[in-house]
Amino acid sequence: MSERKGSALSKTLICICLVIWALIVLFPFYWMVLTSFKDTARYMDEMVPTFFTAEPTLANYGKAFTEVPLGKYFLNTVIFTVATTGLMMLVIVPAAFAFARLEFRGKNLVFALFLSLMMIPTELVIITNFVTIVEWNMRNTFLGLILPSVTSVFYIYLLKENFEAIPDDLYNAARVDGTSDLKYLLKVMVPISQPTIVTIIILKVIECWNSYVWPRLITDDPNYFLVSNGIQSIRESGYGREDIPAMMAAVVVVSVPLIILFLAFRDKIMAGVSRGGTKG
Repeated sequence: MSERKGSALSKTLICICLVIWALIVLFPFYWMVLTSFKDTARYMDEMVPTFFTAEPTLANYGKAFTEVPLGKYFLNTVIFTVATTGLMMLVIVPAAFAFARLEFRGKNLVFALFLSLMMIPTELVIITNFVTIVEWNMRNTFLGLILPSVTSVFYIYLLKENFEAIPDDLYNAARVDGTSDLKYLLKVMVPISQPTIVTIIILKVIECWNSYVWPRLITDDPNYFLVSNGIQSIRESGYGREDIPAMMAAVVVVSVPLIILFLAFRDKIMAGVSRGGTKG
């Protein structure tokens, strides 16, 4: 009986701690949404911040699209995200298949050297990419934004582990039937590895949508700003400091697509990540 009480007490304490932690994590988002619905004049007159508003307004969301070109930033980000994710999948899927199924001299050494690229500091890679893009006259272009992000050592490794978990008997049987490697990849391995592939796509979309340092470095033309750089430019221009509620409304608009995406595919993300490191 005492063990049951102890177990129940332990679960209760864990639940309380999780609730408290959830409130701490979610409070900044709640404050951002709350501020976006406040009237600008009343917000500026608040001597003590209030945790609710009796008269919410949607005017700030209208200003977020009319006072600044937020719609253009959205379009640029969609183009950047779709193009980068699509090209990356065309690169990493064949690469993961080659490391997982094909046999060639020095494969293990090549893969080890490939993984060692993850040890190179990000700052060094950014400097090298910047010099290359500038020399190719691709600054302030979509190609300059996209090309440095079309591959990922980590995603190749994750997908390779998933491919290797597929029984060799399927590959051998396909070879006996005269199936080419490309057809086997597209008809067998990709469908079986769909959870991991979907996970990689979602994580890459989130990565692209939140990208800030590289776009900030390679573009100074507002016509190529992404949402992250657009929000920063709004803040630096003074408009964001003068109209905090409208600024918060713009941030909410930028954040909502990713939140919806994660909530819609959270199960696939967890299943794909856990499956990627499981063999057999």
